[in-house]
Amino acid sequence: MNRVDSSSEQIVDELLVMDCQAGRAEALNLLISRWQKRLWQHAHRFVRDTEAAWDVTQQSWIGIIKGLPKLDDPANFRAWAYRITTNKAIDWIKKTQKAKHVGLDEVQDKQHEDKKDSDIKELLEKLDLEKRTVLSLYYFEQLSISDISMALNIPKGTVKSRLYNARNELKNLWQQHFEKFQET
Repeated sequence: MNRVDSSSEQIVDELLVMDCQAGRAEALNLLISRWQKRLWQHAHRFVRDTEAAWDVTQQSWIGIIKGLPKLDDPANFRAWAYRITTNKAIDWIKKTQKAKHVGLDEVQDKQHEDKKDSDIKELLEKLDLEKRTVLSLYYFEQLSISDISMALNIPKGTVKSRLYNARNELKNLWQQHFEKFQET
């Protein structure tokens, strides 16, 4: 998507948010249809379970709908929606870990992904949640440093630091992975 398309998308989202705040139900339906898939994909990157991702997304929409009237700046919708979804996914992970006393679920459906993509997802799973979150928002959701700062409610400097550390850790994991691969 080029910059003009991105700007147009941003304007449409802002207008829909304002219409939602004015109580127009059709605007909410349009906003959901525009964002449902993106928020589900974001949730799925965390929970690695199709049904759980739908549950997380549904819980996210409940939070988004309840909070829309209080959203001061419609331009912040994107980062705000990702923050809510991230928090709901983290809540689900914590709840699941307590219930199962195990780590995150392994990557599913590897046979449908190419090897490199599968390897990256597997390596991302080895990162702690903070690092995985910032990488996911930056690379998969293509949020800016400012948007990530807003989405995670942390300073921009912290985002940059986490991103730097996450990249380095992922790079080291990548190198170790291929060293093992070459030994076999």
